[in-house]
Amino acid sequence: MDTLKDVKVGSTVTVVKLHGEGAIKRRIMDMGITKGVEVYVRKVAPLGDPVEITVRGYELSIRKADAEMIEVTKGGNE
Repeated sequence: MDTLKDVKVGSTVTVVKLHGEGAIKRRIMDMGITKGVEVYVRKVAPLGDPVEITVRGYELSIRKADAEMIEVTKGGNE
């Protein structure tokens, strides 16, 4: 299982499934990260936290712990 945390900078992936429950999963979905959406990984901070992504046309930074809950499949330009 690949998660958003494992994706290399410059890659585009598609969200397959969101793990986690309750408020955590709801917060991720509220940011626009839902099943089937394409996510482009723009930057990763030197220590790996946070990860800067582009989703639905806007830029977003998410914590590494949240990125681990987002299962993805390779696609796009990788």
